Amino acid sequence: MLRWLLILFALIATPAAAQLAPRENSIKPELVAEGPAVPGGEVELAILMHTKPGWHGYWINPGDAGLPMKIDWQLPEGASLAPLRFPVPDRLLVAGIVNYVYERDHAVLTRLKVPADAKGMLPIRASAQWLACTDKVCVPERGEFALDIPVGGSSASQRARFDEWRRALPRPLVSPAKFAIKGDQIEIAIPLPESVEIGEPYFFPSDDGPIDYAAPQSFRRSDDMLVAELKRRRGEPASLSGVLALGDGRGLEIKAVPGNVPEGGSRIGDRGFDAVLLAILGALVGGLLLNLMPCVFPILALKALHLARSGGNEREARRDALAYAAGAVIGTGLLGTALLAIRAGGSAAGWAFQLQDPRTTIVLLLLAVAITLNLLRAFELPVLAGEHSPGGSFGTGALAAFVATPCAGPFLGAALGTALLLPIYGSVAVFAALGLGLAIPFLIIAFMPALRTRLPQPGAWMVRLQRFLAIPMAATAVGCLWLLYRQAGVIGLVAGILAVVVLALLLIWTGTRQRNGAPAGWAALAAVLILTAGAALLVPRQHAAEARVPIGTEVWSEAAVAKYRAEGWPVFVYFTADWCLTCKANEAAAIEREAVRDAFDKAGVKVLVGDWTNGDPAITRFLEGRGRAGVPLYLWYASGNAEAEELPQILTPAMLTDRALRPR
Repeated sequence: MLRWLLILFALIATPAAAQLAPRENSIKPELVAEGPAVPGGEVELAILMHTKPGWHGYWINPGDAGLPMKIDWQLPEGASLAPLRFPVPDRLLVAGIVNYVYERDHAVLTRLKVPADAKGMLPIRASAQWLACTDKVCVPERGEFALDIPVGGSSASQRARFDEWRRALPRPLVSPAKFAIKGDQIEIAIPLPESVEIGEPYFFPSDDGPIDYAAPQSFRRSDDMLVAELKRRRGEPASLSGVLALGDGRGLEIKAVPGNVPEGGSRIGDRGFDAVLLAILGALVGGLLLNLMPCVFPILALKALHLARSGGNEREARRDALAYAAGAVIGTGLLGTALLAIRAGGSAAGWAFQLQDPRTTIVLLLLAVAITLNLLRAFELPVLAGEHSPGGSFGTGALAAFVATPCAGPFLGAALGTALLLPIYGSVAVFAALGLGLAIPFLIIAFMPALRTRLPQPGAWMVRLQRFLAIPMAATAVGCLWLLYRQAGVIGLVAGILAVVVLALLLIWTGTRQRNGAPAGWAALAAVLILTAGAALLVPRQHAAEARVPIGTEVWSEAAVAKYRAEGWPVFVYFTADWCLTCKANEAAAIEREAVRDAFDKAGVKVLVGDWTNGDPAITRFLEGRGRAGVPLYLWYASGNAEAEELPQILTPAMLTDRALRPR
């Protein structure tokens, strides 16, 4: 249905668009010949599709939705073209729909049969129609391309480029594949020696109909057979054809006929229980480490002080800890569920997606200011320091979950990236495990009497400690103001400062009434909520922040990386965001150190920066391709054709200088 709607839209929109002012195509074709035309021989042609960042075109089978390219050729008499040969496509999930696409420049190859009597110049002309899409909009485009190929002459002048494009094509499988229909499943047995390395295989069917695109695919090895297990959508095909992607851009062109498919074998790429368990363990450890972050540690310390004030009552301490853990678990679980819902809606989003919106930033700013004033004892915040109350402790846990989201420190990057690839139950379990990791220290204190009884007794030292804890919380507030300026410009910064001033005056007034014994709770809460909602509504919604590029670096793009690698330069890529505390710490402590800059300059290292502050979709998709849900991510490409080395999420200057100074 979606495909027919797109076809209807293209038929209607294309003539209408021709009557409007011309727009620049987002995908531009260019016709290239490998060399001169030899009379009676053949010459390879390439339709090079130049694709703007953020846009994509479609494979011969576009998947659940989309349109393949259509070309009308005008050839000299006696000339003919072989069928088009397409490179291995990519998968793109938009609003729960699986598309088979190309998200970067790619070349479609064909062979031209040259007439035996050709001489002079051989004119090749073509007009084409295609669909260019982003994650949110599709535009039918059309264009013409032409090439005059000299007849005779020297050898192929474009052989190096064509060799590269030919490597991107799927290779024909010599031995025939067999397939069998078993209930609602189609199994394809593909002859493939065990010595062939396989990353994450995927079968792209050439024909629409038999295969359910959205269903997961599983694979198993049975001796020298790779068996694909695919969900059947409809019909009983007489044959099957498609491309088996092996990972790293490699692919095999498959043609399968009915036959026997072996049983048994070992599973490949199974993201089942083991993957869920490892991701949950990583989220637990990562959540535990988040307690050391400057915006989370004060909250944990306040809860510990709360326990100290309680006098060690075991029942109340355990009830308090369980409520705090429930708030943290449900808080991270809800954030993760919201992330999955946004991604299912077609948006490219990752962990900490909410901080890519200035409205959320101003809410976090006001929270940080309120906690800072509470630590300075300007007023008492019941959620943090009131009587033992399950509701208050639950709110504290949820608050800790919210303020911890700018971080994706050690263990969390891979765990959260895996979570986005798991079934829904596994994804939610990983996000909930992150909240449990946040709550572990408080649970240990509450459920281990030996630790709880060793907590120091209440006294004047607690006031001094609270004032000390106000320092990192105030720094968090300043960071939020800076981030607000980056996201919403001067207007956003002014709105944030005014909201902070009004909130501070309101909370100081509340604290004065609290110390005088006058009730102010509900009135103050209503005023704070109105202020927060008003500030969030008034702050500009547009993203004003441009990609931050420090001196001596360049904006990251896959094309830039490929260019420098082809030229033989070592490349260091780091992905960052203004709201990522781990990123900023690594940049200050390692990346932007003078010794590192000198080593990079000496070795000719090209440094590329991917700024994810506003959720760049191209960066989001690249992170997903690396199995990551957020930043930071650090990649080192040694000179030559070596694959990227993923560096730890906590950097030291030596990690970078040692790699820069290695002999080439």
